[in-house]
Amino acid sequence: MSKLDNIALSKYTKVYFLGIGGIGMSALAKYFISEGKEVLGYDKTPSTITDDLLKLGGKIHFEDLGNGVKEITSKENTLVIRTPAVPVNFGELLAFQEEEFQIFKRSEVLGILTRNYKGLGVAGTHGKTTTSCLLAHVLNESSLHCNAFLGGISSNFGSNFLSNPEAEFTVIEADEFDRSFLQLKPFASIVTAMDADHLDIYGTVENFNKGFEDYANLIDADGLLVLKHGLALKPNAKTVTYAVNDSNANYNATDLRFENEQFIFNVTGPNIKWENVILGIPGIHNAENALSCIALLLWLGLSEGEIRHGLSTFKGVKRRFEYHCKSDNFTFIDDYAHHPTEIKAFLDSIDLLYPNRKVVGIFQPHLFSRTRDFFDGFAEQLSRLDELILMPIYPAREEPIEGVTSEALLDKITAKAKSIVEAANMLSHIENLDDCVLLTIGAGDIDRLVHPIKNLKCNK
Repeated sequence: MSKLDNIALSKYTKVYFLGIGGIGMSALAKYFISEGKEVLGYDKTPSTITDDLLKLGGKIHFEDLGNGVKEITSKENTLVIRTPAVPVNFGELLAFQEEEFQIFKRSEVLGILTRNYKGLGVAGTHGKTTTSCLLAHVLNESSLHCNAFLGGISSNFGSNFLSNPEAEFTVIEADEFDRSFLQLKPFASIVTAMDADHLDIYGTVENFNKGFEDYANLIDADGLLVLKHGLALKPNAKTVTYAVNDSNANYNATDLRFENEQFIFNVTGPNIKWENVILGIPGIHNAENALSCIALLLWLGLSEGEIRHGLSTFKGVKRRFEYHCKSDNFTFIDDYAHHPTEIKAFLDSIDLLYPNRKVVGIFQPHLFSRTRDFFDGFAEQLSRLDELILMPIYPAREEPIEGVTSEALLDKITAKAKSIVEAANMLSHIENLDDCVLLTIGAGDIDRLVHPIKNLKCNK
């Protein structure tokens, strides 16, 4: 059979992943392990994610075995799944193609797996990981419960996958990259943002917006779209809007404040007026994320008490406004922000929390094309830092683009102190840094610096 919709996944005893260590791929791998399948695969480098999969029983290698992959002979019982990050000339991929294996994208498999449940999608160029993890946490703590396929590691349940086969709902992080979210059929969805991104895939802003329009039109006609106020989407489903400090939205958060180590705000909406809502993590953008969850959770029938409990006990997501140490003279926070709008939201929250502290940021640009497309936006936001330590551009799947370099970006930035530092020299560069808030920012491999920095600066 040639179409995934017609495939009985139960017939496969092995699932082979090309790029098993990716955050979305690893969630699928955990699902298949939980179903008793033999899970195998390749990834470029070891990581905490691959370590976790090995502990769960996955079999992983870190070199391209080409046609030496043992599973190459078991076409009938092996499901092969690839991530778009694997290049088309990758040896193992070519070997599976030569043997005429059916090879499916992660998004195709996720789409078919989640159609057995009422899918609750969370889409958007910013905020979708924190929002989907928060939504899953509140549901998991409530009487409804849920399954979840997430794009980050939830600090509450220590995973990007949550299994509860008896639950009616599945939370799905709906990724716009490679148009993956068009494989889904959500019962309801949140859309957090539509700032243009992935123009290497979509080509134009118009095509990018069209992708979101197509996704919104996949929502069940009896479902709900929870939409950031100001976004121009008009699906067949009922729509409600949300925003911070905007009374024109259906759901509005006001009076955001940080008191006694707690992040607090008020919420107004149709027939509700809640005061002193506590969110377990700080940040203006996180209040906005929480507001979208409140709107959807109320529609699903959760009580105010269940929602308040879930919000207040949320511990956040790895690499999303993640504290590693906090003291009067040194604080270290790590964040995945890799688009100017995300960096703005992050720094706005830092300004709210630490208005009188020196802020030092280590930033790693992600992709040559994104750096080129949003060059001025990056320069504007990074200039807000008291000191910027800029890393070379992380290429991911791309080749260099002439004239697009960290040196060119640094020239445009007006921060009082600024420099370019290679990862290998970072620890010696910041060894004597003190009396500041230190931020690591980016989506490449900057996360590999987090624990060394923590060991150097936080364990004194």
